[in-house]
Amino acid sequence: MNAIILAIGAGLCWGIGEVFTKSVLHTGKVGPITAITVRSTVALPVIWLAYFVAMKVVKSEPANWTQAGAPTLLKLVLGSGLVAGAAAMIFFYSALSIGEVSRVKPVAFCLAPAVATLIGWFILGEPASARKIGAVAMILAGVVLLTGK
Repeated sequence: MNAIILAIGAGLCWGIGEVFTKSVLHTGKVGPITAITVRSTVALPVIWLAYFVAMKVVKSEPANWTQAGAPTLLKLVLGSGLVAGAAAMIFFYSALSIGEVSRVKPVAFCLAPAVATLIGWFILGEPASARKIGAVAMILAGVVLLTGK
């Protein structure tokens, strides 16, 4: 499936899901850590099922990922698991619990691609072009316009 179509699906799901999350958090009956715990608990069996289907049925996942080596697995655990998974969700849900979804979501989800693009250039050596630099500037300007008072 096309990467852009998958990204659109993710964006739609996150947009819808975070409106529900914000609505729940603003009742004062559920805190951000509880919301993350429920989200992760509900998501995990679905993710394991998707993993099983990808491994056994579609065969789209490498079968020997556990032997990827310590540096690769450490980046997966620290970067994806702790930083993007746990820390980002704690920050984001805490922000949603006290802020407006129409301001919190754009900041978080527009800053993420700008930061990833910059890290891609400086650390991963991905090519930088005037178009990409302009796009990052427009993303950041858009967030300022959308969330500023």
